[in-house]
Amino acid sequence: MATSGKYRYTDIILEIKGQIGIIKLNRPKSLNAFGGKLLIEVVSALRELNEHPDTVFTVLTGEGRFFSSGADVKAAAAQADVKYATPAEKKVAFMATHATTVELLRSIIDHKKVFVLGLNGPAVGGGAAWFEGVSDIILAADDAYLQVPFSALGLVPEFGSATSFYHSIGAHRANDFLMFGRKLTAQELEQWGLVNRIFPKQNFHQKVQDFLEEQLEINDGKSMMEAKRLQNLPLRRDRMLAVYDAAEALAERIVEDAQKRRFQERSQMLNSKGKGIAKL
Repeated sequence: MATSGKYRYTDIILEIKGQIGIIKLNRPKSLNAFGGKLLIEVVSALRELNEHPDTVFTVLTGEGRFFSSGADVKAAAAQADVKYATPAEKKVAFMATHATTVELLRSIIDHKKVFVLGLNGPAVGGGAAWFEGVSDIILAADDAYLQVPFSALGLVPEFGSATSFYHSIGAHRANDFLMFGRKLTAQELEQWGLVNRIFPKQNFHQKVQDFLEEQLEINDGKSMMEAKRLQNLPLRRDRMLAVYDAAEALAERIVEDAQKRRFQERSQMLNSKGKGIAKL
C-alpha cells in the first residue's frame, strides 16, 4: 500500500511503497522543466526520504513522456533584464539564485538511501547532466536519451557533471557528450556502463518498482545501503567541490554574457541563411 509524504507538494509526487520511496517530477506539460517549485520540492522530498526509517531505495523519475527538459526556458525569457553595477554584483546575484541547485546536488551526494534514477524518457540540459553521474543505479526506458547543449549556448557542464561523467564513463566519452552535445541513447549508455538496465517504455514505472522489490527479496537493505556508503565515501569531497567549481565557472560565463552572444550569433546566421534562400 502506497503512502504519501508528510508535506503537500505541487510540482512533484512523493509516494512511499514499502521500502521504496518514489519522487516523480510532475510538470509533464512543460516536459518536467525546472520551473515552478519543482527543484525545492525535490530537495524537500530527498530530505524526507533520507530520514525515513523504513525505505532502502529512493527513486527519482518523471511523469509523462520526458524525464526532464532541464531549464524552464519560457519562465527565464519572461523575467525582466536586471542591470548590475559591477561584474562582481552580477556574479554574486547569479550564484545566489542557484543555492537551491547546490543543495539539490548535495542532498543526492549525501543521500543515505540507494539513489535510483528512473529515466522514463528523454532528458535534456540539466535533466541530462545533474543527476546521472551521482546516481547509484540508473534504470532507463528503451526510448530514453541524454543530450546537453552547453557548448552550443556558450555555457559549461553544469553542477559537477564534468567530474561525475568523467568518473562514470571516462574522459573521452564524457567530452564527446558534454563538449560536443552528442545525443546518447539508452542503449549506448548501457554499453558504456552508465545505465544498469533498460525496460520497455510501456508500464515503465511499474517495471522499476518490480525490479527493486525483487532486489529487496534477495538482498538485505542495510547491506546495500552500506555498500553505497562505502563506495561513495571517498568520492564525496571531489563531487561537492565539482558542484561548486561548476557553479562558479557558469557564473563567469553569465557575467560575460556568453549565452546572449551565442544566441545573437546563431540568430544572425539563421537570418542570413533565410535571406539567401529567399533570393534563390
